[in-house]
Amino acid sequence: MTRQTWAAFVSAVVFIVLAILLAAVPIPFVTWGPGGARDTLGEIDGKPMIQVSGIQTYPTTGQLDMTIVSNTPVDSGLSLPQGLLYYWLAHRDSLPRDSVYPPGKSAEQLQAEDTEMMETAKDDAVVAALRAANKEVTEMPVVNSVTIGGPAHTRLQPGDLIVSVSGEPTPDSESVGRQVRQHRIGEHVEFVVLRNDVQTEVEVTAVESNIQPGVAVVGVTVDTGYHYQPDISFELGRQIGGPSAGLVFAVAIYDKITAGALLEGKHVAGTGTITAIGDVGRIGGIQQKIAAAESEGATAFLVPASNCGDLSGVQTEMTLIRVTTLRQAIGALHDLNRPDRIASIPRCH
Repeated sequence: MTRQTWAAFVSAVVFIVLAILLAAVPIPFVTWGPGGARDTLGEIDGKPMIQVSGIQTYPTTGQLDMTIVSNTPVDSGLSLPQGLLYYWLAHRDSLPRDSVYPPGKSAEQLQAEDTEMMETAKDDAVVAALRAANKEVTEMPVVNSVTIGGPAHTRLQPGDLIVSVSGEPTPDSESVGRQVRQHRIGEHVEFVVLRNDVQTEVEVTAVESNIQPGVAVVGVTVDTGYHYQPDISFELGRQIGGPSAGLVFAVAIYDKITAGALLEGKHVAGTGTITAIGDVGRIGGIQQKIAAAESEGATAFLVPASNCGDLSGVQTEMTLIRVTTLRQAIGALHDLNRPDRIASIPRCH
């Protein structure tokens, strides 16, 4: 073998090895692209996505899509060719991994946080929709978490609505803490809670706080919860996490529990977080979600007002409706059905 042939052979081997490494070694980026849409007024596996009982409901028409971003799973890697491909494709992107998945957390932790955010979005959507429809909602303190191995473990449960502590009504979360602290360490604390709409008495023995010597605690954290009569459940099919479907969930519930078809047959999509008082918040992946909605045939899209600045360069035939509250979104959807009001709808473009 001549020197030139040997050099060419070595170069070819080096090139092949480098190409394999480039294709196989993961890079610190994740892909970000349209992930499709699901009709919140429709069905999943033969079941309504949103099931409402315990309150009068009304027929709905049209389609109201929640939009989904498809990204690299937290427990998967991304190769350089994949990253470059998504960077150049339309409506797709490659983002630094740390900007999507905070470092220092396991895949299980991140997935649990995503699931918790989705559950919170559902709960807040229900409350916001009921309030927008002028249905009764009562604020009550709720058990948010229970310390494992603490005195309340196996006795109080997350989701328990606290009616009273040792005979004293507890209208808010602060009153629960005050009542518990009035007890002596080792004394029984009597809780009356609503659990699955059944009033239950629970006795917990107070212990000394680890951070405040001499102060009685029972090993729970308390937040603001809500009590209402309707039973509203969700069937999403495969696992979807995050808070960004909150607005669309709230609009769908409102449409089901109020007279008159809100969409009047139109195909609308949207995104945005929601609070229990109906404020709409910013989300990630807005351009990818707009692309997903347009590919599914939507003609209008509900955009959080704080995301309107992220739409530079977006070309779409859809009406991009700018919303800051649930009531504004409902009003805009009503106006879509009135030719004399369409021009007054707030828009991002």
